[in-house]
Amino acid sequence: MSSPPKILIFDSGLGGLTVLREIVRARPDAHYVYVADDAFFPYGHHGEEEIIARVVPLVGELITRHAPVLVAIACNTASTLVMSHLRNAYSVPFVGTVPAIKPACASSKTKRVSVLGTKGTVKREYTRRLIDDFAQGCEVTLVGSAELASLAEAALSGNDVRDEDIAAELAPCFVGNGKDRTDTVVLACTHFPLLLDRLTQLAPWPVDWIDPAPAIARRVSELLGSPGRQSDQAGAEMIFTSQRRHALSRALMPFFGGRVPA
Repeated sequence: MSSPPKILIFDSGLGGLTVLREIVRARPDAHYVYVADDAFFPYGHHGEEEIIARVVPLVGELITRHAPVLVAIACNTASTLVMSHLRNAYSVPFVGTVPAIKPACASSKTKRVSVLGTKGTVKREYTRRLIDDFAQGCEVTLVGSAELASLAEAALSGNDVRDEDIAAELAPCFVGNGKDRTDTVVLACTHFPLLLDRLTQLAPWPVDWIDPAPAIARRVSELLGSPGRQSDQAGAEMIFTSQRRHALSRALMPFFGGRVPA
């Protein structure tokens, strides 16, 4: 029996699990290596050159060690900075994660869209080019959150996260009133869907939340080609660059298709 395709999923922390979950649903026939660069988390606290200097050689080491057929960069901050560098340096196919501005603006009825990301992602020229190219007449509000990614990691780890702290990060996304108010929010950090139930609950009015993970999963599946049979060898493993072992195997199981990562 041939070995299942190996896919490397890379993120600064646990946010990329939201992308992994969708990819596993699309391709249960694959073997997954999830890498959390928690030794450098959060990326939003580092400069652009620091992130490039960190991620490009680290991903190269991971490619050498694990020989994946495809690498998904499940991090908006990293994707908007390093994708061109990675593609120039390594021959393996890459799939990135960028703010889903195009579908958000296409679907907005009120033409008021907010992009909720890290401070680094929303100030990046890449994000502003997406708005220039795809806003389609929408008024786009960029909201840079300094703390929401850390709050999401804390919540997944079982720590208490106050509603007030989440609501404070969320509030600037909601602009206008009546028929002219925000109706669509782009989740431009893969950590944020970890808090989607809380975000929905704490929003001052209902909006559409745009998560790029399903689109990323479709792209990964396209690049892999026709799925094979789900093999007994298919599975998952999880690596933390800090060398720590994560104690939340039960909480993490849904992201790995019910498999406990090694």
